[in-house]
Amino acid sequence: MELKLERIYQKPQDMSGYRILVDRLWPRGISKVNAKLDLWEKEIAPSKELRSWFNHEPEKFPDFTDKYKAELDANEATDKFVELVTDQLKTQNVILLFGAKDETHNQAVVLKDYLNNRL
Repeated sequence: MELKLERIYQKPQDMSGYRILVDRLWPRGISKVNAKLDLWEKEIAPSKELRSWFNHEPEKFPDFTDKYKAELDANEATDKFVELVTDQLKTQNVILLFGAKDETHNQAVVLKDYLNNRL
């Protein structure tokens, strides 16, 4: 099975996978019913301080990547999250959902890379 990324504001491309919102804040304008999530894993998202510092500025993305991966390494929830993703991938795709407009420079891209290295 495959680990995928999808912007929550776009029409779902794959409704058959395990859908996880990986943002700390709920995306504006999205109803919890229509999101069709299996899980909202806000504890795995970047800290408020790191998110505010990054401010979705592409030139900060390399440093953001390093800092977020360091947060993931120190986060007590990471091992459980990796285990959950690993278990789900045995039977279905896992879709990491995010709200950022920039589909290249966001925490979900970093998290997917982090997970791929851990799986």
